[in-house]
Amino acid sequence: MQNLQSLMETLSGWVWGPYMLVLIVGTGIFLTFRLLFWQFRMLPLAFKQVFGKHPDHSGDISQFASLMTALSATIGTGNIAGVATACVLGGPGAVFWMWMTALFGMATKYGEGVLAVKYRVKNEKGEMSGGPMYYIERGLKWKWLALIFALFGTLASFGIGSSVQSNTVALAVENSLGIETWMTGIIITAFSALVILGGIKSISKASSVIVPIMAVGYVAGGLIIIFNNLELVVPALKMIFTYAFTGEAAVGGAIGAAIRYGVARGVFSNEAGMGSAPIAAAAAKTDHPARQGLVSMTGTFIDTIIVCSITGIVLVMGYIMAGNSFGDQTGAVLTIGVFDKLLPGVGGWVVTFGIIFFAYSTILGWSYYGEKCATYLLGEKFVLPYRIIYIATVFIGCVATLDLVWLFADTFNGLMAVPNLIALLLLSGVIAKESKDFIARRKSGELY
Repeated sequence: MQNLQSLMETLSGWVWGPYMLVLIVGTGIFLTFRLLFWQFRMLPLAFKQVFGKHPDHSGDISQFASLMTALSATIGTGNIAGVATACVLGGPGAVFWMWMTALFGMATKYGEGVLAVKYRVKNEKGEMSGGPMYYIERGLKWKWLALIFALFGTLASFGIGSSVQSNTVALAVENSLGIETWMTGIIITAFSALVILGGIKSISKASSVIVPIMAVGYVAGGLIIIFNNLELVVPALKMIFTYAFTGEAAVGGAIGAAIRYGVARGVFSNEAGMGSAPIAAAAAKTDHPARQGLVSMTGTFIDTIIVCSITGIVLVMGYIMAGNSFGDQTGAVLTIGVFDKLLPGVGGWVVTFGIIFFAYSTILGWSYYGEKCATYLLGEKFVLPYRIIYIATVFIGCVATLDLVWLFADTFNGLMAVPNLIALLLLSGVIAKESKDFIARRKSGELY
């Protein structure tokens, strides 16, 4: 067992090493230039697509519901624990590099959304199925690579999607409320089963309620802290921008640490390039692939530019108040401590309940991702068995020690990105063509 853990640690370190981070960010930079900075030019229209009313089109769920389903899996513990880890290891400057990752990642997420709708198919039940496995198979004609992605996606779902998330909730509840992990396991497993067994429409309905409430609640708590400590905002922002290029307060005082941990945690949080979100995007009701691509890219903006920024700015404010020190804490514990210090009596609970709902929503969103990957491999007959296995891993996560599971989850989650990024780069011409077609048809009045 020790040898296996050592092997997985080595593999995980390689998967999430500098080459992978360069590939992920490089794909975003390439698409940004290939699409002539599309994500910046079209951002106002993108948000209009999310919150506006649209004619009914083919698909299973609304564009808003598809975004909420994707965000349910994206906004998670990375927005709380991941940002704190980045700040501790990379210094306050890591927040800047998280922003840069998100801005270029929006182009990546846009491309994923375009290809998801372009190459989606109807399954035996008349539901839409799409994502990297379909645009790899139908766009690149590489079935073998599509199968590899689906395999990694299925395996990742049992870790990063279910057991790891439920374990985070169980430990947070035990530490805050003193409730034993097995009791939390029964409750969260039951609530998960109620939604997951209903399929994508049930998941999207739950996500459309949970995600806005949890995101707004967490952001509101952070904004209250910021407005109550306005004198720290400018120094915090100045420190973020300055330390991004000096490496001060980073591990070893190196600028490379700020970049490395900022980029790594940014990617982990918004999942741009990982290939998960386009699985939900494929289910959206839309009349053009580019329209759903616009909706998809707003997810990266919301996740990192809004939610992660709140965490990062508050943490740096706490860092300044503590005499330029994070102390000996990291992860969620650090975020809870800083929020509680800057908003006594309430701040810690904002983060604690944020962790609970963020993790629960991730369980719901990833169940759909894993299900689509599993059925691509084994057929629609495997839908119910997959859901049952997935729900079981939710409970197991609450009562098990997950050091090795964390490594497996992290590794397979990273491996998913490789086939997806290959497809994005090789199909970038399709993405550009669909974008030009969308603009032309809007100008002619054919599309609204």
